[in-house]
Parts: sequence; C-alpha cells; structure tokens
Amino acid sequence: MSLLHEVLTFNEKFVQEKEYEKFQTDKYPEKKLVIISCMDTRLVELLPKAMNIRNGDVKIIKVAGAVIAHPFGSIMRSVLVALYELGADEVCVIGHYDCGMASLQAEKTIEKMKARGVSEEKLDTLRFSGIDLDRFLHGFENVEDSVKHSVDIIRQHPLMPEGIPVHGLVIDPKTGRLDLLTDGYEA
Repeated sequence: MSLLHEVLTFNEKFVQEKEYEKFQTDKYPEKKLVIISCMDTRLVELLPKAMNIRNGDVKIIKVAGAVIAHPFGSIMRSVLVALYELGADEVCVIGHYDCGMASLQAEKTIEKMKARGVSEEKLDTLRFSGIDLDRFLHGFENVEDSVKHSVDIIRQHPLMPEGIPVHGLVIDPKTGRLDLLTDGYEA
C-alpha cells in the first residue's frame, strides 16, 4: 500500500470513529500567540509539549530553520494575518540546535537536484533570470544569530502593529529545553 493510500485508509477510520471531536476548536488562538518554528520532524510533538501548547492554543508557522528570508514573503504575511485577522498579539521565533539549515550548502543541494532530474538548462534559466541559487539555498552559520535576525525582520517590519512582543528562543530537540535569546517584553 502506498503512503498516500495508507493515510487515506487511516483517515476514513478516523472520521468514522469521530476521533476529530477531541481536537475541535475555532480558528482563533486561545493563547494569542503565533510561533515561527522549524519544520524538523523532531519538533512535531516535542515543541508543543515543551511549551504546554494544545490544539487551538497558538498559530504555528513551520519553515526550514524558522528563517524569515524575506520581509514580504509568505511567512511574514502569515504572521501579519495571525496578528490582524486571527487575534494573536505576540510572536515567538523558535529555532533549534542541530538544525539542518546550519549545514545546508547550496552546491550540494544543487547536485542533489541534478541527480533527481533538474537539468542544467533549468538551473541556467533561473540564474539568467536573476535568481541567485547560492543565496536562495544557503543555510545559516549559527542558529542563535539566525533566530535574532528573524526576530529583527519581524520587529522592523513596516506593517507590524506597535507594542507586539517578538520573542526569540532556541529549543534542544533532544530534551525540549528552551533557551531564551530575545525577551520581547523587554524590547
């Protein structure tokens, strides 16, 4: 059975047995918090448990490295929607130790793309169109600096409402320990 069909078979049973009822909530975050976190699989359950978060408590935006790469990209748009439309009134950027983005190297990723069928012609077309693939596919050197950079992008955004605390933390993916880098209440 394929992964997709395994998921769909499970889902059919999940719905029939009304397992969804224990997760029912509305779209507004109870704790009025939006979190930008890494998509790392180790954090799927660990991060909410380590923060005492349940379904319906917060908005979570998952992105590689918890990095906000562009102030007018989809991640920042999601933060603004959470603040203006969904009732959030605090933001928390949470990176993690041992993050794959810390070792991401554009040239190695491009080689993997080629191995999976992306032609040199397509890569050249992007380059000639002004896309800097090395910059686009570059990770970061230090998780703490990366989190602080994302916090700064949010804080300095021209569309951010005044007085919104923006916090920066790093979680240990082995223990769930949270290390505070930036206390948004003190900014």
